[in-house]
Amino acid sequence: MLNTYFRIIVGFMVLLSVVLTVYVHPNWMWFTVFIGVNLIQSAFTKWCLLETILMKLGIKKESAPCRTS
Repeated sequence: MLNTYFRIIVGFMVLLSVVLTVYVHPNWMWFTVFIGVNLIQSAFTKWCLLETILMKLGIKKESAPCRTS
């Protein structure tokens, strides 16, 4: 369940930053860069702030790997 919430939130944030870049100001692109850098650092450090926040909100980690249909 955590993985699902994580993907939805990160996808929404990326789309939001693109919309803000196009319609508000080009500096909103830095928000997209921030998201990308955090995803890269979490791959190396195995720590992600969003994951920590979601777990404190009571979202459970999946016990099984991704399902294949």
